[in-house]
Amino acid sequence: MPLSVWNTQLTPLAFLRRSADVYPDKTAIVYGERRHTYAEFAAEATRVAHALRGSGVEPGDRVAYLLPNVPEMLVAHFAVPLAGAVLVAINTRLSTDEVRYILDHSGSTVLVVDAALYPVVAPVAGELKTVEEIITVVDPANPGDGIGSGVRYDDLLARGNDEPLPWTVADEDATLSINYTSGTTGKPKGVMYHHRGAHLNSFGEIIHSAHTPDSVYLWTLPMFHCNGWCTPWALTAIGGTHVCLREVRGDAIWALIKEHRVTHLNGAPTVVTTILRAPEAEQLDYQLVITTAGAPPSPTTILAMEKKGFRIVHVYGLTETYGPYTVNQYQRAWDSLEPEERASRQARQGVGMLCADRVRVVDENMRDVAADGVAMGEIVMRGNNVMKGYYEDVDGTEKAFAGGWFHSGDLGVMYPDGYIELRDRAKDVVISGGENISTIEVEQAIVSHPAVLEAAVIGVPDEKWGEVPKGFVVLAEGESATPEEIIEHVKVKIARYKAPKTVEIVAELPKTSTGKVQKFELREKEWSGQTSRIRG
Repeated sequence: MPLSVWNTQLTPLAFLRRSADVYPDKTAIVYGERRHTYAEFAAEATRVAHALRGSGVEPGDRVAYLLPNVPEMLVAHFAVPLAGAVLVAINTRLSTDEVRYILDHSGSTVLVVDAALYPVVAPVAGELKTVEEIITVVDPANPGDGIGSGVRYDDLLARGNDEPLPWTVADEDATLSINYTSGTTGKPKGVMYHHRGAHLNSFGEIIHSAHTPDSVYLWTLPMFHCNGWCTPWALTAIGGTHVCLREVRGDAIWALIKEHRVTHLNGAPTVVTTILRAPEAEQLDYQLVITTAGAPPSPTTILAMEKKGFRIVHVYGLTETYGPYTVNQYQRAWDSLEPEERASRQARQGVGMLCADRVRVVDENMRDVAADGVAMGEIVMRGNNVMKGYYEDVDGTEKAFAGGWFHSGDLGVMYPDGYIELRDRAKDVVISGGENISTIEVEQAIVSHPAVLEAAVIGVPDEKWGEVPKGFVVLAEGESATPEEIIEHVKVKIARYKAPKTVEIVAELPKTSTGKVQKFELREKEWSGQTSRIRG
């Protein structure tokens, strides 16, 4: 008999079934005064799955959710695939037109939307191509203005029942979810995840972020972003406690850390900075693990967080790789290094996670660059934790996988120890007088100034050099520094020709909902009217 007969198809659905069996009375979800045990978590997922089927959702149909990090969003990660459907979690900061595009492109038949976000949908509610029903979730913490579709989440639950459903799938390669990219250089692309990839990536998250059944995880990372880096499934698998958070604010984060003794949270370095600089920040008497990605954390930030009692786990990936694909695997030999040198090593993007293939840095002919920490190439990846492809976009998928590897568009170097370091997005590198300047390197030098909170660097037009670096700097509250002082500080930290020629002090940087700086907005202003390229 073939081996496949005995194999069980991999799916993260099995994680909730197991935790409901093993930890039925344990608190699984915390949100304000609400508490859900694992048995209740599984029961609601089952009821919603039945309700979706009763609402006409067929296997393979797309079901969209436009919700912040509330319990209903967490339940959706199990309920939608349990119904045999595909989850489309939509960015809560998108415009009406962007939301409409995603709903139409994905062909979603049902939309579940937060009442406070319903005004985003309302202008096009009657014009959507495929959505047959809109269901509104009313959150007492932010009920909105009472406007909604008329169909409430409680109405949906009333359609369901508690009859057991199999927490299995017939095909582990079936699409589990579709996550749309930010679309800063064109229309958003629908990145397809399969059950197998999410199942395996979940184990990577558990291991590398050191989750245990005692983990208390605070939801600072949006669940709509790469399905929360697969953490809805990972933390459920290990039987930890999810602490939901509707809005990422420093005061709210610190209140929940103190109330629940939060052990883990995820987020971009800007979220880390928000936590660090909040007036409520205090020294912890235990270690809290922060897994960070989205932009390389500066050595300065890493050292500052460690002093507060946080342990940084630095990971790297993209929407197309289920979120994190590499991890900066800490080496005990680094303990003997000077703090600045050790933090510099920790700022590298590292090596493939346990569930991932080996990451490569290649030249334009797909040949590995020299592992010398100098030769720069594109970071490419493949394996179980790389997307199935872009939904309804064959050409885009073929281009992304040219040569049999997924092309990240990120430029980096490989060190002799096999660790990679991200140097820039291909579109972000400043080419000044023929020299390539890494904006990340310049940004980290700027942030090392004690008065600086955040920085972004782009290339701006220059008659002599073609383009030169310009820094946009947000100063820390109560701090002061002149552009000239910052530029001189940078010249001491890195090669003088890499220092920004100008620095602009700004109140804030344009960012995505996940904390990534939107450099294209800065570039559009600086390159407006120029015949040269404006990079997306």
